[in-house]
Amino acid sequence: MWRKLTAAGLAALILLTGTVYAEGPSLEDTMESEPEEELPAGFFEDASIPTDAEGLDVPAPSAILMEKETGTVLFEKNADERLRPASVTKVMTILLIAEAVDSGALSLDETVTCSAYAAGMGGSQVFLEEGEQMPLSEMLKCIVVSSANDAAVAVAEHMAGSEQAFAARMNERAQELGMVNTHFTNCTGLMDDPEHLTTARDIAIMSRELIRHDWIKQYTTIWMDTIRDGQFGLSNTNKMVRFYEGATGLKTGYTSSAGHCLSATAMRDGVEYIAVVLHCASSAERFESAKTLLSYAFGAYTLTEPKPTEVLPPIPVKLGRAAYVQPVAAQASKLVVKKADAASLEVAVELTDALQAPVEEGQEVGLMTVSLGGKVLAEVPVVASEAVPRLTWWDVARRMLRTLFFGSQGS
Repeated sequence: MWRKLTAAGLAALILLTGTVYAEGPSLEDTMESEPEEELPAGFFEDASIPTDAEGLDVPAPSAILMEKETGTVLFEKNADERLRPASVTKVMTILLIAEAVDSGALSLDETVTCSAYAAGMGGSQVFLEEGEQMPLSEMLKCIVVSSANDAAVAVAEHMAGSEQAFAARMNERAQELGMVNTHFTNCTGLMDDPEHLTTARDIAIMSRELIRHDWIKQYTTIWMDTIRDGQFGLSNTNKMVRFYEGATGLKTGYTSSAGHCLSATAMRDGVEYIAVVLHCASSAERFESAKTLLSYAFGAYTLTEPKPTEVLPPIPVKLGRAAYVQPVAAQASKLVVKKADAASLEVAVELTDALQAPVEEGQEVGLMTVSLGGKVLAEVPVVASEAVPRLTWWDVARRMLRTLFFGSQGS
């Protein structure tokens, strides 16, 4: 039977012990206990971080730092080494749930029933019993906050019929996202399956996709909460959610073989970064590595949207119903650049001299180039803002008649 702990009791326990209490065994993803480490005061505060990636001291054996909006990689270290991800696996599990909710295939209010198989998962869990039912929203909270293996499998079965079928969906989605070095055999990361492997880069890719579903942060930023009408306490294993400024998630993981793993996300001033660290020797090492990477990003980089310094001139259209068409950039050109370089970006635009009708809306009419110190950073097509049909014989005849009877000023 699951143990009872109110939110107040959970908070009191944390204040007394200085550690985080997780319901059930104080382990994650394995029947071995994850060592609990007490971190010093101020551990998560921004330290003096180098502004050059070469000066970064990141102890994690495998790591990557990515900006969310553009997918720009700012730092990597053995980012394509295939490793066991432990419970960071659940980023994909949560992503499939989020996508199903947003597509209307699932509702957060619908009921999920726990099977005997799901109830027997072990590891991090909320001690679901066979036949126990919860709304999907509560199951999702258990997965995100407490890394509950039993809840993850229950939802996987609810969505796909079996964990095996759900894992197949996970692999399909991984391929769609370009996660070329990933293979999932389950939805939890609970077992150290030698075929259950991914990389820091692939984890960053799926993490980026997940946080595009902004509502999921209602769950990933929870520090403490309860389920079962307040009788069962949940606490987040990701201490950055509580102590790192701007933290938005995302997922910890640990097994004796995988080591301490983390996909950490944080946002400041509207810019969000993803730091993934794998196979760390300790929990402190994973948090230190992720904190260093995120603080480096916030301190050294900015997200900018370069634009032409002047309004683009209209382009003449020959034999068109309109004499001119207005050019516009085909898309926003957001770039991640060093803060020190942002003011030095150069934007140049080349436009075609004239166009022959018909002109289609979105037709390419030029190119905008963004460069820094002579190095091209981005090229963005410039396109026609609207369609311009070609003059018909009747249009030509009507213009000639107007000129004949009313002169060039006629209408």
